[in-house]
Amino acid sequence: MRILVTGGAGFIGANFVHRSLVDGHEVTVYDALTYAGNPANLAGLSERSDYQFVHADVRDGEALSTAMSGHDAVVHFAAESHVDRSIVDPARFISTNCEGTDTVCRAALRVGLDRVVHVSTDEVYGSIEVGSFVESDALAPSSPYSASKAASDLIALSYHVTHGLPVVVTRSTNNYGPFQFPEKIVPLFTTTLLRGGQVPLYGDGQNVRDWCHVDDNCAAVDLVLREGVAGETYNIGSGSELTNRHLTERLLALCGAGEDRIRMVDDRPGHDRRYSVDTRKIRALGWVPARDLDAGLAETVGWYRDHPEWWEPLLTGNPLLPENRNAT
Repeated sequence: MRILVTGGAGFIGANFVHRSLVDGHEVTVYDALTYAGNPANLAGLSERSDYQFVHADVRDGEALSTAMSGHDAVVHFAAESHVDRSIVDPARFISTNCEGTDTVCRAALRVGLDRVVHVSTDEVYGSIEVGSFVESDALAPSSPYSASKAASDLIALSYHVTHGLPVVVTRSTNNYGPFQFPEKIVPLFTTTLLRGGQVPLYGDGQNVRDWCHVDDNCAAVDLVLREGVAGETYNIGSGSELTNRHLTERLLALCGAGEDRIRMVDDRPGHDRRYSVDTRKIRALGWVPARDLDAGLAETVGWYRDHPEWWEPLLTGNPLLPENRNAT
């Protein structure tokens, strides 16, 4: 299969690209290389005959249609993806996530692709006190980020209803693993602890998230690419729910740090209390998470410990680091 991967230089996208090449697919990465799109995530691929890279914006319809021509499918990862940044600059999220998704769908319709996978997030459902969201539940996003992703989901699915475009949507819980830009909690806290700093824990630390290793998410996306039903949405999650406090304690232990390295900070506006999704639909296709959370976190911390040359250059000017907050 020939696959175009938008946002393929980002965290989940790059992991999916490496997996797809191992599986024998031909892959074209289409990426604007914004702050979270890192060419180092794709190091060593440029000489391969089954790989190519296109540097362009996902909102550029002409460039996207040209790049998409000759492919069988597009897997659409390209998005602005951090809640904190969306609170400060919501317009960028609405433009990239909504307009970008519309551009992808229009190009795929024009070119005549066999499959469009739109990669989304469990955050579109909002918070749930007990139980888990199923795919047919109403969307109730709380942040500009999650609102832009909910809108982009509906845009993508509308192309299936209106034009018959073979769209499928995935909604994953929080991912962790190698190549994640150090703004999300696992890489941010890990790199901060490895540098001897304190980690900023929001509110009372009792917000609950389900943690899915990026390899498991990519396996699920690949399965949906091949066997998902057009027009359907698939939740992806491992069932490994932790409070942010408990996650922080695990990262402290893995980094050999004590609780004096936690700095409690004011809670984020609109901070959802708990995310949880029902995954029976994706499991019915044959997917099960393969990565144990404890082993996966240990492996991830080990990766960041062993690859400072990857993450240290990304810290300069990062507004989420304590030492840079006063500059933003």
